[in-house]
Amino acid sequence: MVDKTILVVPGKKLSVPRPFKRTLQVLSAVALTAVVALAIVVGNSFLVAKGGSLSGVDVWLAFIKRSDILATMALTALVTTMFLYWQRDQERK
Repeated sequence: MVDKTILVVPGKKLSVPRPFKRTLQVLSAVALTAVVALAIVVGNSFLVAKGGSLSGVDVWLAFIKRSDILATMALTALVTTMFLYWQRDQERK
């Protein structure tokens, strides 16, 4: 039997399997990292005289489509999520 945990979404609390919740947390961390990278690259393109903000989006797309960048973001999010759960479980003992 799979352990269930509570996933809180706006206005609801859902009972979901623990691996699903952790996968969702890792994916959201990767998405947030990509958004922060987009903000940095587009903000930087405003400061550079040539191109403008649309060239910043093109640079970001070229950056974010690289498999090594995506793998690094996913691995970092996975390791961080697992470490935080492990640390929380150790505190309960």
